[in-house]
Amino acid sequence: MRQSMRHSDLVYATASSPSAAVSSPIAASWIRCLDVHHLTPDVARTPLQVDGEAFRAARERLEPLIHACAEEFDRLYQTIGRSGCCIVLSDRNGVIIDRRGAPGDDVEFRKLGLWQQNLWSEASVGTNGIGTALADERSVMIHRDQHFLSSNISLSCATAPIRDHVGQIVGALDISTCRDDVTDLTLSMLSQAVRDVAGKLETTLFRMAFPAARIVMVPMAPVSSVALLAVDQHDMVVGATKAARIALKIDDARIRQGVPAVDALREERDGAVADLEEAERAALRRALSRSNGNVSQTAAALGISRATLHRKLKRLSIQ
Repeated sequence: MRQSMRHSDLVYATASSPSAAVSSPIAASWIRCLDVHHLTPDVARTPLQVDGEAFRAARERLEPLIHACAEEFDRLYQTIGRSGCCIVLSDRNGVIIDRRGAPGDDVEFRKLGLWQQNLWSEASVGTNGIGTALADERSVMIHRDQHFLSSNISLSCATAPIRDHVGQIVGALDISTCRDDVTDLTLSMLSQAVRDVAGKLETTLFRMAFPAARIVMVPMAPVSSVALLAVDQHDMVVGATKAARIALKIDDARIRQGVPAVDALREERDGAVADLEEAERAALRRALSRSNGNVSQTAAALGISRATLHRKLKRLSIQ
């Protein structure tokens, strides 16, 4: 009880500081829990549970992600599952859709409500990995007494949101543990693991959304981000991840309007003439490659004479 009271006192004292929300994302979340969600830190709460119909609908909406992440989900669990951790996949509202955990550890996780069909939004259970990652739309680490509710301070969580092919959050991937020997370094390692898997899932979802497109990495984006463009056969951008949109300053309206990949990536060109020459050069190189460099076969495939092809190769400096 004394530990619980100390934690609630810390929450109230921190939330009352005028600069707290600016200086700390955790404090900002605590203030939301008090002022927006009207929660009390020392009142034990179990997560709200959605009904069966709502859960089935949520799972159906997330089915592409569940299918896409199954292998990565299992691989991640094989890596950290024996260390007292469970892995959780939630939808964009914080409803737990899928999870992995060891039977011996699941007793504690079930008691806390970290289970399918339960709602782990901030409004339901205060500051926590899933709810706060979804609220802030960023990866978070919530270590023990950084949770809002005193009843949850045995948990440590590392969570990353997952975005779809247009950059909208569709869910969150979380690693949680009740071990009391978890250090900041350990939690940082778990956070890196969950962010890596979330990035792979976003890449998979993006490729699934544009199966016929060429996927291009954006070189000017941060290395840690999933910054990808989907480019069609005409070199027009047809899709972009959230990180790519930020790096290249493009949005849905610009993509619908039509933007060449070369312009989006700010690759230097000398105007329309250079674009036409580059397109012709690329077409000739592809044709030569398909005929293993045989000029006669290439000319026949293109429906032009050998002499014409030789002139084009010379003009375009193709060896």
